[in-house]
Amino acid sequence: MDTLDKLKILTGSARYDASCASSGSSRSGGEGSLGNASSGGICHSWSDDGRCISLLKVLLSNDCRYDCAYCVNRSSNPVERTSFTVEELVGLTIRFYRRNYIEGLFLSSAVEKSPDYTMEKMVAVVRRLRQEEKFFGYIHMKIIPGCSRELVKEAGLYADRLSVNIELPSGDSLSRLAPQKRKESILKPMALLGETISANRLERKKSRSVPRFSPAGQSTQMIIGASPESDHRILLLSQGLYKKVNLKRVYYSAYVPVNHDNRLPVLAKPPLKREHRLYQADWLLRNYGFSADEILSREHPFLDEHLDPKAAWALRHPEFFPVDINRADYAALLRVPGIGVTSAKRIVAARRYAVFTPDGLKKIGVVMKRARYFITCSGKPVERLFDRPALIRRKLLAAETDTSQPPLKQRQISLFQ
Repeated sequence: MDTLDKLKILTGSARYDASCASSGSSRSGGEGSLGNASSGGICHSWSDDGRCISLLKVLLSNDCRYDCAYCVNRSSNPVERTSFTVEELVGLTIRFYRRNYIEGLFLSSAVEKSPDYTMEKMVAVVRRLRQEEKFFGYIHMKIIPGCSRELVKEAGLYADRLSVNIELPSGDSLSRLAPQKRKESILKPMALLGETISANRLERKKSRSVPRFSPAGQSTQMIIGASPESDHRILLLSQGLYKKVNLKRVYYSAYVPVNHDNRLPVLAKPPLKREHRLYQADWLLRNYGFSADEILSREHPFLDEHLDPKAAWALRHPEFFPVDINRADYAALLRVPGIGVTSAKRIVAARRYAVFTPDGLKKIGVVMKRARYFITCSGKPVERLFDRPALIRRKLLAAETDTSQPPLKQRQISLFQ
């Protein structure tokens, strides 16, 4: 099989991995080097300055020894199998970069022969790109669960971001749908990465000569809808990972039925709206000071598909409202639907010099079609509906037009057209 045929198979096999975004890395080489990973991140998405940036998203191999029920590359599937050599993949990355097709590499792989065998080949690819080809573009690399600590640590010296896919929200589901994988083999390298990333950042504060270790942090991915866990349980797991393993972020991937297996649910379509709501709830965990038990509970274990999580929380907690814009602290402002991190900071900074009115709030970025039902301005309500949550809900649903739609999925451009 020639290299182009391998590329068609292995880029196609990689399209189900959603966690290919990046941020927070700055890697620049000297004279004679290739590429430059900026702090805005190199990914198949939009950068902070509005650029659409791309990377080569590819598997090293789809010849997997595991038989996970949900995976298109499972060993029992009759798909065409192939693998790149280290030289082939290094050469492709450099040629595509020189032709301005890509700005970085997203490298993953099926488990070929064994975790250590696969990881050794992946590390050899990034080592050669950095040391021999002097490539300093962005590299996101997957860690193969079960590989050795030494390979994990070496990978972190060359890659900008590392990730270990947790895949399913519970050990029971993992045992049922991916019997050759173990929860411990996934969590162990995640913990190692978290400790090493934290230690490296402390060392670099003392000496800038210390080599960077995975400067853009680590991430993970969960498949949503292939197993019966509730959104509450998923958010509890994400919250624990953020606190314990120094995780940059969790990616939620709606389950796409690609196999016929009686262990899997029968879905008419992927649960994209549920995926979207989980991303919104995850944002509340990371940036708004919410906990998983505030967003959901045992009594309300699933997110409202018709209403964003912060608005749903506000309707369940009328005792918290109304919030006076001119007196409430920053944390209370963040709880108001329609007020984000940026607009809350602007309110706190500007109200020292002037009293806010509804028109003034709109000018600084507050989404008044949501916030108006939950706020007062110096004691004066914008809408007198605080005691009518059912009516507020109807008005919020009517206002949810474009914002209620799931975001566009990341698209993988074709290299063969």
